[in-house]
Amino acid sequence: MRQHERLYIGGQWVTPAGTAVIDVVSPHTEEIIGRVPAGTPADMDRAVAAARDAFDHGPWPRLAPAERADVVARLADLYGARMNEMAELITEEMGSPISFSQLAQASQPQLILSYFAGLGKTFSWHDERQGMLGPVIVRREPAGVVAAIMPWNVPQFATMTKLAPALVAGCTVVLKPAPETPLDSYLLADLIQEADIPAGVVNIVAADRQASEYLVSHPGVDKVAFTGSTAAGRRIGAICGERLKRCSLELGGKSAAIILDDADLPSTVAWLEIASLANNGQACVAQTRILAPRTRYDEVVDAVARMVSGLKVGDPADPATQIGPLAARRQQERVEGYIKVGQDEGARVVTGGSRAPGFDQGWYVAPTVFAEVDNSMRIAREEIFGPVLTVIPYADDDDAIRIANDSDYGLAGTVWTSDAERGMGIACRVRTGSYGVNMYMIDTCAPFGGYKASGIGRELGPEGLAGYLEHKSINRSA
Repeated sequence: MRQHERLYIGGQWVTPAGTAVIDVVSPHTEEIIGRVPAGTPADMDRAVAAARDAFDHGPWPRLAPAERADVVARLADLYGARMNEMAELITEEMGSPISFSQLAQASQPQLILSYFAGLGKTFSWHDERQGMLGPVIVRREPAGVVAAIMPWNVPQFATMTKLAPALVAGCTVVLKPAPETPLDSYLLADLIQEADIPAGVVNIVAADRQASEYLVSHPGVDKVAFTGSTAAGRRIGAICGERLKRCSLELGGKSAAIILDDADLPSTVAWLEIASLANNGQACVAQTRILAPRTRYDEVVDAVARMVSGLKVGDPADPATQIGPLAARRQQERVEGYIKVGQDEGARVVTGGSRAPGFDQGWYVAPTVFAEVDNSMRIAREEIFGPVLTVIPYADDDDAIRIANDSDYGLAGTVWTSDAERGMGIACRVRTGSYGVNMYMIDTCAPFGGYKASGIGRELGPEGLAGYLEHKSINRSA
């Protein structure tokens, strides 16, 4: 068992203020595989004080951006050398199939670090404009102390969408891992020490909801960056609004994949395995509403069901596994509850619909496909966060766009067609923050975030760096 007894605060491993611990439980075996201290409000005070001192008095915000970028590049190199270890650790913690952990859980964070390290050297940190009475200098300065609050589904990816731009911007950070997945943050702390990032610039405290809310409301925090559920995001947004504190919120989704009548079905369904079911369906961008033309509805249902029923469910550490366990027992129960809701609403289970057969332990649910789904049903409107897909019929392109937009969310989506121009036309009409035509991916160079209840602000790209900067205008006489 991996056991940690200290917290990373002020560049040192320190004794926590309390005695409570967080047990990390394997989703596959249901056995305790790790234990870390549970941070308290007193620990948050200490972490914020360290970050505040590093920002107000330390060298980090005062370095040239290129110097900070060099340090982040060094961290990227160190991270790259231990990516396999990171991937295996995340698979142990939350059940992500090892193939996906290697592809995205560990490699994408390293790419994000490298991207922002490069951006830090080319970004426009100040410019001069001609004002009404003389020149105006517009400076971009670090926002201050950042509270970065992580989800459990993609812990390192979400960490780097916040930590990498915050560091390049010159901010200092208190990183709060999810209690389900704190172990990977200890490996990150080792890398931060090895990269010689100054004391107090990055502080890491795993904690439950109470201590997390204390961190969000802390007067020493200038900005909160959060990835997680829309419900939690609403609470964080309310706290930040009361205190006029900057915040960015990357929240949930209920994305639609629109299959047009001219789509090549085999290639479309092969892509949907990733776009809809990656990470055991525990992805905010998952395309869980599959919109099919009425003229091909049965054909689409059959193709999706064949793909889903053919997926290998099993031990997430097995490279052959395509669907592993859900991250927590409550998540398993949540997904099972939605499957029952779907049946009660009149939708038809085509495949799955139960716990995965052959697993007496572990939080497994068989990947499930519902047909005869109306977009007004709960299974088509609420984020299930598991391997459950709904196939919804539509009449024509306008009807497909209407259904896709008929959602509280607006995070992602795709369209599948043999006519790229037609696909682009639809992409421009669906109200989501990211979209794919005959593919889907999150690219480090482009802003990522959502419309409507899917969040506020953007991560990645130059827009992601701008979220950690304040803009200062300086007027001067000619």
